[in-house]
Amino acid sequence: MSKSHRYATTLTWTGNTGAGTAGYRGYERAHEVAAPGKPVILGSSDPSFRGDPARWNPEELLLASISACHQLWYLHLCAVNGVVVTAYRDEAVAVMVEDETGGGRFESATLRPRVTIAAGSDPAKAMALHHEANAKCFVANSLNFPVGHEATVAVEGG
Repeated sequence: MSKSHRYATTLTWTGNTGAGTAGYRGYERAHEVAAPGKPVILGSSDPSFRGDPARWNPEELLLASISACHQLWYLHLCAVNGVVVTAYRDEAVAVMVEDETGGGRFESATLRPRVTIAAGSDPAKAMALHHEANAKCFVANSLNFPVGHEATVAVEGG
């Protein structure tokens, strides 16, 4: 039986400096992303598009979503397969290209999880579970570009 899950957010533009969008350079790209009961995320566009570098941009949020989804599936799969993860850090990167119209798209994302497992856990199994996590990740399954993995697994104290 399949289940349906529903998500809701509110995005509010906060960048009106007084004249709205009367001119391309006359407004800020600032916005806020909210969901009930959660901290507000301060957003903007990428600095390449006149955005505030101190705020999250949509491209970073997309990459963070891919990385977080993979991590959550990976930790779940390790827990149910007897692999004890003691540390996890992913330094993910993505490539977006602009086309001649000014639009663009993501070409790829690469996750680089650095996983530490407890002594006695199976490093080969820990590595293999990245493939299964990718196959199950809701976000990665919804993309039209490839998500690669350059994972490493270290054994604690090894």
